[in-house]
This record gives sequence, structure tokens and C-alpha cells, in this order.
Amino acid sequence: MAWDFETEPEFQKELDWVDRFVAEEVEPLDYLLPDPYDVRCARRNALVKPLQKIVKERGLWACHLGPELGGQGYGQVKLGLLNEILGRSKFGPIVFGCQAPDSGNSEILAHYGTPEQKERYLRPLLNNDIVSCFSMTEVQGGADPKVFTFSAVEDGGEWVLNGEKWFSSHAHVASFFIVMAVSDPDASEYRRLSAFIVPAETPGIEMVRNMPVGHHGHPAHAYLRFNNVRVPKDHLLGERGGGFVVAQTRLGGGRIHHAMRTIGQVKRAFDMMCERVLSRHTQGTLLADKQMVQEKIADSWIEIEQFRLLVLRTAWKIDKYKDYLAVRKDIAAIKALMPRVFHDVAARALHIHGSLGVTPDMPFAEQVIESFHMGLADGPTEVHKVTVARQVLREYHAATGKFPSRYIPHLREAAVAKYGRLLDEIEAQAA
Repeated sequence: MAWDFETEPEFQKELDWVDRFVAEEVEPLDYLLPDPYDVRCARRNALVKPLQKIVKERGLWACHLGPELGGQGYGQVKLGLLNEILGRSKFGPIVFGCQAPDSGNSEILAHYGTPEQKERYLRPLLNNDIVSCFSMTEVQGGADPKVFTFSAVEDGGEWVLNGEKWFSSHAHVASFFIVMAVSDPDASEYRRLSAFIVPAETPGIEMVRNMPVGHHGHPAHAYLRFNNVRVPKDHLLGERGGGFVVAQTRLGGGRIHHAMRTIGQVKRAFDMMCERVLSRHTQGTLLADKQMVQEKIADSWIEIEQFRLLVLRTAWKIDKYKDYLAVRKDIAAIKALMPRVFHDVAARALHIHGSLGVTPDMPFAEQVIESFHMGLADGPTEVHKVTVARQVLREYHAATGKFPSRYIPHLREAAVAKYGRLLDEIEAQAA
């Protein structure tokens, strides 16, 4: 029976190295550079590229990818433990070659790209010489691809793309987009969409706006308009009408990594909260001595540990079954739980820091806003809760009679029928 909570010693050594490296070399970048994704920025490249070289030499670059693509082919448990550390810094994933959306887009290209596309896009993407954008959401139907109107129409040897895309992250620095478009409007709901590679320099792409999350973030989420944008026929990824299948290539594992990176951020907020309550006096005692403060500490620790164990168990099940559909309920559960844990811990940390907590001098206000972003990205929390409920209810059946199957009078009658004679005999012998 293999059931424990220990990390194998050799991998723990790697995690210890990553922990020190991120703390000493990567986290300082958060306070010097605005955008991890801007590969055109000389200042960014001067600081990031040498760190990426060290990671590659250590054999920890793009560990989510197989050896044939330059990675280690780690399973989800190892990737989860690694990303928990990387999540402490916004530069962590990019220094280790596992940043979204590039990590998922590289998996799509590896599965569906032609040799020429892999040479032009995948190879430089894996080396972080370029970055990419996954462009799916639309203004009128952000969480429901069934109402998308962005169109792809065949015209000779090309596809012509028209429509608008919303919140296309990192489009302003991307070298190419993977775009979801309605190619077959009369097909069934999940066969309407197709996925396309669109080079960023293609004529007809207009950036209407580029927006941050909240008021203080770096603008990185674009409102795009495509006006008769033409791409070659071979820029279709996967089958025509197979856009949902292509998109799922990038979502399952990515949610595990994102959840563990979130744990890294939440733990950082928790650490600061604990430091604060041990440093601040009010009404004659430490904040740490106040019972209502202690409640916040206890609730935060319990929620973090519960969430972390759920994420790691989900990662373990993915490694075991090698089938994301078999773990669909678990993946949806961690996606639904993630924004709530992040919000609650960050909000408590903000509150305990008083007026300092709401200023840009501390990260909490930004974290609270980011928690709402997490509750929307890759589908809103409500959608994932519906998935959990539906998956759970498939394991149950309706009662066959008028009363519930655990109706106590009926259970008592069944117990009497099973053991009543024996009890009567025992009582008779005792008499």
C-alpha cells in the first residue's frame, strides 16, 4: 500500500535549491521590472536570460514537457510541488519556462502543429525567445463558447477571420495567437469551433484596448478586432470543428499548475499576516494574543492546508489514471475553491495590516482583486461547481420508494427481520 505524504529525497533536494534560487535571484525582479512577458525589453532580458540559463543547466527548464521537447516530463505531483514555489514571484514561471499561456500553447503546437509551424513557433516559444496568446473569450459570451460569433470562413486556400476577442492576455507582446473561431455555425454545439494559428503581424488585426486587472496592474489583456484577417489553410490546428478538443489539451494540467502557484501566493500572504500579528501591539498586548486575530490565523492555515492537499491528491490521480476526464470532478473542484481561499486569506492579511494593508506598499489589495480574476479565468466558479455537482450525482441513484433509503423506521424493521429471532432466543435463555 503506497499512501504517504513524503517527497522523495532526491527531488526534495531540487525543491530546496529552487526555493533558495527563487528567494535570492527571482523574487527581486518583481520590484524592478513591470512585465515578465515583454521579450523585447532589453532590461528584462538582461536580468531574466542569465537566470533562465542557470535553470536550463540545472535541468529544471520546462519540466512539464517531455524530453523530446527539452523538458523533464515530470508528472503532475512533481510539477505541483515545483509550481508552489514558483508562484511566489510573477517572474518565477517565466524563469523556469512554464508560464501560461505559453505552456499550454506549446502543448497544442506539439500535438497539432505541422513540422514547419513547430520550427517557426514552437522552438522559439520553448526557448522563451517569443511569447504567445490564447485568444478565445468574446465580449458577448465570455464563459459560453456556444454563443461565440467570431467567424472563420474558407476562401480558396485560406481562412478569413472576422470578429472581436476580449481579454486576450499578452496579445501586445505575442508573436502569434491561437484563436478559437466559429468555422461551422450549423454544426452541433461542440463542433462549431476550430482553432487557428494567427501570426501577430497578419494584416487586419486591430488592438482596440489593452487593459490591466484593477487600477495598478500592468496592461496585459487586450480587446482585439479582426478585420478580414487571412491565414493559410494549414494554420488550422487539429480537425475542422475540433476546437474544443484542441483547447482541452491545455486546460487540465494547466489548472493544477495554476492552483499550486496560487498556493505559493497565498502562503506568502499568510506568512506576512503571521509576522504582523507578532510585531504589532494594541490595547496593551500583541495582536497575536487577540482571540479574533487567532481565529483568522487558524482559519487561514486550515483552508490553505485543505486546499493544498486537494490539489496534490488531484495531481496524484492524474498521474495514476493518465486521463483528465477521469479526474474532471477533482480538477473542477480545485478551480472552484482556488479563488475563495486566495480571497479570504489575502483579505484577512489586508485587514490585519490596517491602513497599510490597503496601500500599494503591500500586495494585499492587488491579491484580493486577482482572486476575483481567478474566479473568472478558464470559466467562472459557478461553471466548475456545476461540473462538480453533476459528476458527484452520477455516483448516486434515486430512492425507489416513497421514503428515503435511510428512512429509520424501515431500517429498524429490516434490522428486526435480520436479528430479531436471535435476540428473542438470547432473551429466552436469559429468562
